[in-house]
Amino acid sequence: MRKGLQLFSSLLAAGVTTATAWAQEIPAVETIRPPNIILVLVDDLGWADLGCYGSEYYETPHLDALASQGMRFTNAYAACAVCSPTRAAILTGRYPARLGITDWIRPLAGKEWTETDIRAQSDYVGNPKRQFLTPRNPRWMEHDEITIAELLQEQGYISGFVGKWHLGPEDWYPEDQGFDFNAGGCDYGHPPHFFDPYPAKHQPTSIPNLPPRKEGEYLTDREADEAVSFIKRSSGQPFFLYLCHYAVHSPIQAKQDLIDYYQEKPTVEGDGQSFPAYAAMVHSVDDAMGALLKTINELDIADNTLIIFTSDNGGATHFRATDNRPLRSGKGRPYEGGIREPFIVCWPGQVSEGSTCDTPISSIDLLPTVCEITGAALPTDRPLDGSSLMPLFKERGEWDRTALYWHFPHYWAGKLVGPYSIIREGDWKLIRFYEQDRIELYNLTQDLSEKHDLSSAQPEKVYELNIQLENWLTEVGAKLPMENPEYKPPVNNEQTK
Repeated sequence: MRKGLQLFSSLLAAGVTTATAWAQEIPAVETIRPPNIILVLVDDLGWADLGCYGSEYYETPHLDALASQGMRFTNAYAACAVCSPTRAAILTGRYPARLGITDWIRPLAGKEWTETDIRAQSDYVGNPKRQFLTPRNPRWMEHDEITIAELLQEQGYISGFVGKWHLGPEDWYPEDQGFDFNAGGCDYGHPPHFFDPYPAKHQPTSIPNLPPRKEGEYLTDREADEAVSFIKRSSGQPFFLYLCHYAVHSPIQAKQDLIDYYQEKPTVEGDGQSFPAYAAMVHSVDDAMGALLKTINELDIADNTLIIFTSDNGGATHFRATDNRPLRSGKGRPYEGGIREPFIVCWPGQVSEGSTCDTPISSIDLLPTVCEITGAALPTDRPLDGSSLMPLFKERGEWDRTALYWHFPHYWAGKLVGPYSIIREGDWKLIRFYEQDRIELYNLTQDLSEKHDLSSAQPEKVYELNIQLENWLTEVGAKLPMENPEYKPPVNNEQTK
C-alpha cells in the first residue's frame, strides 16, 4: 500500500492524470487508490494546549503520538482570531477579507428572515459609543464558494461532516456545500449543552442534525462515534472526513471523572493552565483522536490516510479557560495567542516521523494541499490565496510565499478589542489598530511574547510593511471600518463599555 501511495504522489507531481498515462505506468491488474483525508478542527484550542506543544497540565497522549509519527508545525496560523472566518478560509482556500466573512456568523435562532431581508440591511453598523462603524458580517457563506468537499466529489470521494459548522443557517448547511453526510452541523457557534439531550433554552431544537440518543452522553464522545461510524461505512472508497469538535468552546462542561482527575493533579506554577474542567475537555478531544486512530488501524487503512489536526483560533483567555503563554493574549485579539495554532500532520511514508516545520502557514493552505494530494483541479475562475503544503510535507524547501495577512474590521467582546489588520513577513509582524490610528511592530524571532513594540525604533520597517498591508487590503477588496459621525467620546477618560 505504501509503495502504491508513493507512486500515486509521484504521478501527480509529474502531472500524469490521463487514463492513457496511468495505463503506461501501472500494470492493468493494479489499482491505485487516492488517500483518505481526515481533517480535525477543534474550537478555541490554544497553541500551548497539547503536551507536544509544551503543556504539562493537560494530557494528550494520542495527539502527542500523532505528532511523533508525523510533522508538527510551530508557526501555523488560523486565518482569523475568531471562528467562522477561519472555517470559511479552510474550506475555500481564500482569505476571510476576500470572502467578506470577517467576524463570527450570528445564528438566525429561529427568526423567519428571508435572504432578501438580510441582503437589504445596512452595509455598516455602529453606535455612538464606538469610534468606527464596522462592516455588517454576512449570515452565511455563499453557495457559489467552492469547497474542498465539492472538489473531492469530482474525484469520487465521499465526504462526511461532524460537529460545528457555523457557516450559515439551514439551506447553507454542509450538505449544501458538497458534503454527503452531516452530523451536528448547523448555525450554532457553540452547543447549548455538552451532555445529551443537549438542552437548549433559547434555540428551537437542541442541536440540529444531531438528535439526542442516550441521556448523559458527552458531546465530544458522540462526535467521535459519528466520525468512526462514517469511516467504517465509507472505507470501501476514498473518503474525506471533516470532524469539527464543538469543544473546547464554552460552556466549559466536562465529564466528572476527568474533572476529578485534574482537580487532584498538581498544576505548574506560572503557566496559567489550571482549570480542571477545561483540561478535561481537552482530554476528551484527545480521546476522540484515539478512537479515530484505533479505527483506521483496525481497518488497515492508516498507511493510506492523511490526518490533519488544528484549531480555528487561539485559546480563550478572556474568561481564563486556558493560558497561551509564552504567546501573548488569546482568542479575538491580534497577538500570537489569538491566531497561532497547533497544527499536526500525519501521513505514513509521506511525512517524516517526528519532524518539525517552522515555516509560517495558514488555514488558507488546506484546500490547495488537499487538491494536490488527491489530484483535484484547483478552481480557475477566482483568486485563491493559499499554497499547497506538499513541499513542506516533503521537506523540499520549495516555498515562495513572503507574507501572511489578517483583517478584522470589527469590535469584539463589547469593546474589548477594536478593529485591526495584520501582516507577518519573515520575522516581522505589524499590527494596524484603526482606533487612535496606531501601529505596533514586533520581531517574533527575538520576541515571541510580543512584549517590545519596535514601531518607534524601526520607522522604515513600519513604512514598508504598512504599504504592503495597504496594497493587500486593496487587492482583496477588504471592507474597512469607517469613522462614525455620531461617535461621542467618553467624558473625563471614562472607559466606554
